[in-house]
Amino acid sequence: MAETGKHWAGVGEAGTLLGMKSLLLAYRVFGRTGFRIFLLPVMTYFYLTRAESRQASRDYLDRIKPLLAEPERKGLTPFRHFWCFGEILLDKLLVWMGHIRHEDVVFETPDAFAAVDTNRRGGVIIVSHLGNTEVCSALAHQLPDVAITMLVHTKHAEKFNRLMKQTNSNAAINLMQVTDMTPATAMLLSERVEAGEYIVIAGDRTPVNGGGRTACVDFLGAKAEFPQGAFILASLLRCPVYLMFCLKQSERYHLYLESFSQQLSWPRKERNQGLQSAVQRYADRLAVYCHKAPLQWFNFFPFWLSDEKADKAESSPPQTPS
Repeated sequence: MAETGKHWAGVGEAGTLLGMKSLLLAYRVFGRTGFRIFLLPVMTYFYLTRAESRQASRDYLDRIKPLLAEPERKGLTPFRHFWCFGEILLDKLLVWMGHIRHEDVVFETPDAFAAVDTNRRGGVIIVSHLGNTEVCSALAHQLPDVAITMLVHTKHAEKFNRLMKQTNSNAAINLMQVTDMTPATAMLLSERVEAGEYIVIAGDRTPVNGGGRTACVDFLGAKAEFPQGAFILASLLRCPVYLMFCLKQSERYHLYLESFSQQLSWPRKERNQGLQSAVQRYADRLAVYCHKAPLQWFNFFPFWLSDEKADKAESSPPQTPS
């Protein structure tokens, strides 16, 4: 969660490995009810001490509430947002422990999953910080012939990733730390896609180095910066691109997979416009799924641009990706 004035990638992890292990132990001994009893003081502490995270949550909820029907707005408070994050954190661990069963996951788009299963070349799956991305390991179990590499910034979640490895060293998904997309990394990913593997990358956090290429797009009624990295990568790999969202609804995880493009490719003079359009399309789809589960978008950092910064971003000449 956020700390004032820092880019999200530079923020230290909230909590310690011991704290996460304690919550996991509470679940193992007392079940989810016991876990929630232990979770209450933990999330209350973070809620009271993380002022910028509270404000970021409030900003997001204030933006999405007017877009929802009146009954759907009830209970959309920053504390419930924090609480939902804590609940999902347990589910992330349970996924890696193998405790999320096949019957706990609903595959909402069977035709899209079938297309992934039959495409022997591989592709790119763009995800987000909405819901529980780790449940995409269910995709690996549903489609055992499909290999998956998830690109992560593990430095930001070092303790959590260490705990995941301790709970299950035989996870079905290969985690690959990527801070900068170097030519060597791009070549390695290209080889994996050619071999039929799918690369999973988040599309809703600006680059971890605080710079990099971003696009200023409309999201939930205001301007925000989204990274272009996932779309630049997909255009370099010249492969099918999918969007995937995983939402917890009625105590089950609902997995949505949709085709985004068979191949992202533009003439050089139209590349900036093409990237801008692709990022806007992604932001529009993310907004649709945020409407389905508004408390499950876990971005506790200042996200939207001020009017001044938005005007500056839109007036700046775009960079042409190499």
